[in-house]
Amino acid sequence: MPPFHRSCRMRSAFVLAGLILAGGQAIADPPEGKGRHKHKGAQDERSEAGAAAALVTAGITAALAHRYALDAGLTPGAYKPLPPGIRKNLARGKPLPPGIARKSAPSALLGRLPRHPGYEWRMAGTDLVLVQIGTAIVADVLRDVFR
Repeated sequence: MPPFHRSCRMRSAFVLAGLILAGGQAIADPPEGKGRHKHKGAQDERSEAGAAAALVTAGITAALAHRYALDAGLTPGAYKPLPPGIRKNLARGKPLPPGIARKSAPSALLGRLPRHPGYEWRMAGTDLVLVQIGTAIVADVLRDVFR
C-alpha cells in the first residue's frame, strides 16, 4: 500500500476514534436543564430549612389559643377538620394548600393573639394558622384550636 493511503487511513482512524469518544461524552452528559433531573441535594434541603427557620413562630400555644377562642364566643365543634390529605400538607414553611376554605380569624380573637408584622392569622378547618401575607407561606400551625 502506498504511504499516502496508509496515512489517510491512520488519520481517518484517529478522527473516527475522536468522534466516538466525543460522542460518548455528549451522550453521557445531557445539556444543562435537559435530560435527567437531579435529586435534591443537602444544599437544597439546608436552604429550605433556613427559609423555614426565618419565619416567625406563633408565640402562643394551641391550648391558650383555644381558651381565647372560647372567650371570643367561638363554639367548639362548629368547625369541621380538614381532610387528612390536605391537613398533612398544612405545615410550617409550605404554602397554604389549594382548595381549603381559609377564613380570617374573628376580630374578637385577633385582639388577643400575638401580632407579627407581615403575617396574619387564618382559620383552616379546626386549625389556627399564622401565614406570611405576601407569599401565603405557613409560618406556624396551631392544631385543633377550634375543636
